[in-house]
Amino acid sequence: MPELDFALVGAEVPVAAAAPTLLFRLQVSNRLPAEPVRSVALRAQIQIEAARRQYGPAAQALLLEVFGEPWRWGETLRSLLWTHVGTVVPAFEEQIEVELPVLCTYDFEVVSTKYLAALESEEGTIPLRFLFSGTVFYEGAEGRLQVAPIPWSKEATFELPVRCWRELIARFYPASAWLRLQRQVFDRLYAYKLAHGLPTWDETVLHLLAAAEGKVKP
Repeated sequence: MPELDFALVGAEVPVAAAAPTLLFRLQVSNRLPAEPVRSVALRAQIQIEAARRQYGPAAQALLLEVFGEPWRWGETLRSLLWTHVGTVVPAFEEQIEVELPVLCTYDFEVVSTKYLAALESEEGTIPLRFLFSGTVFYEGAEGRLQVAPIPWSKEATFELPVRCWRELIARFYPASAWLRLQRQVFDRLYAYKLAHGLPTWDETVLHLLAAAEGKVKP
């Protein structure tokens, strides 16, 4: 059966995408080209290996909710699950390069989003590990179609430039952030907005903050 190897060779924000997406370029190699690959149903778990980079004071402050106080990071700094993705690799013999699209969320209730947002003001890279699984369909003896699983040991690392994440956020969420509320909380906030004649949600939240600071009447 084919012996496949995987390597991430690049990443970019696609020019035309309906949803926030990072596009990784994945190189797949077959050590046994005498057994051509017909296709691969590929899956990948992507982890953020947080311990493999340094963090400035601003990032440390923003990561307090994720890893706790920096003096505890020797115990708490750990890998984070980012997402699961999948794609179909077409037929090839020795090597092929395919696109691996990753849909991204800016929901701050997701731990990986909190981590990525904390790095937006920093430079450097985001250390990632891809853990691969799936099924290989290949041409065996006498041209017969054979099926085999991808071993769980197959993985690859990649250093995603922080600028890619910044570019993604700037394109899809310019100067904004998302906050999900329980319906009861939203209804109370909406009632407050109407009662005070506030035209936007930004002004509603600012009015509440000013009230909490004693600058306006609630």
